[in-house]
Amino acid sequence: MKKILMIEDQANTQSLLREGLKAKGFHPIRAENGQVGVQKAREQLPDLITCGITVSELDGYGVLRALRQDPATAIIPFIFVTAQGTRSNIRKGMELGANDYLTTPCTLEEFLRAITAQLEKQTVLQQWYAQKSRTFPKPPSTNRTTLTATPESIFPSDSKLSKVFHFIEANYNQSITLKDVAQAVGYSPAYLTNLIRRQTGQTVQRWIIERRMAAARSLLLETDQVVTHIAAQVGYQHVVHFFRQFRKIHGTTPQAWRSANRA
Repeated sequence: MKKILMIEDQANTQSLLREGLKAKGFHPIRAENGQVGVQKAREQLPDLITCGITVSELDGYGVLRALRQDPATAIIPFIFVTAQGTRSNIRKGMELGANDYLTTPCTLEEFLRAITAQLEKQTVLQQWYAQKSRTFPKPPSTNRTTLTATPESIFPSDSKLSKVFHFIEANYNQSITLKDVAQAVGYSPAYLTNLIRRQTGQTVQRWIIERRMAAARSLLLETDQVVTHIAAQVGYQHVVHFFRQFRKIHGTTPQAWRSANRA
């Protein structure tokens, strides 16, 4: 059952939408303000998040920034559902990494279509990762404990973005964020988000995660290191974040993936 986190401080505003989700087999989770929403997102790792802009404690833009900078929640699809439907509001939300933007009042059918579309996109990405994982080259039959992991190149060839990808390549194993990358290449975070999304269809944080996952897969295959050590080597300060991210992308645990791909 897909979990949908709905961040809205007006209890009755989205009651119809929540009931509609339940009727379609989803599991809606409500957060009454932005701070609680971020906390629940990190604890429950929902499949998708909807959020208003003017929610209390932490507004919708702040919620999105916090989620996109946390490796555990960075790739969860995010939809703004709000009456703040001006062009500038929409543009700001999309530049921060929102996946879609619904203005209210909207119908239940529109709401469900938007959610279904984003979940289908997420499924396609997960299938792509699974396929890539299956075709990942097996290590040669030597002593795995002495091998150096060299993941496949995952960045597209794009001269406009070469500085961005070079910085990620050099620092993916550190606790870098969108702000760090933007500062390194001399862009504002909003401009860089828009540029990367326009050129690649993904976010900066997504590329950081992809690079970390490539390194993690290589280490899982080519070494006998324990998963906690691998997590630290590829940039995760908290191993639980690594486990959650790996499972979300690959559909299984690092240990199970290692066993399946070494067989």
